[in-house]
Amino acid sequence: MAARTVPEAWVTMPPETEVRKLMSSPDGSANPYDFGFLPAMARLIAAHPGIGPAFALLFGQIMFAPGVLDRRERELVAAVAAGAQDCHY
Repeated sequence: MAARTVPEAWVTMPPETEVRKLMSSPDGSANPYDFGFLPAMARLIAAHPGIGPAFALLFGQIMFAPGVLDRRERELVAAVAAGAQDCHY
């Protein structure tokens, strides 16, 4: 009986060029989260064609749409929430 090989991952990760295209701003301005490398979380979110674009729209609304909190306050809330959940992203 031949040994069965199991792939390391069952999710096909999109290529870097595709993820960078998804991360680009519609108006052509620089992405405020472009730190010169592609975060693994961005690739994982982009791996699902239904969830990735919807998540990107939601994230854009939460972080950049006009609202009561300014950008720094939103980033602070995100950092505290991530820390409380022991999230490394």
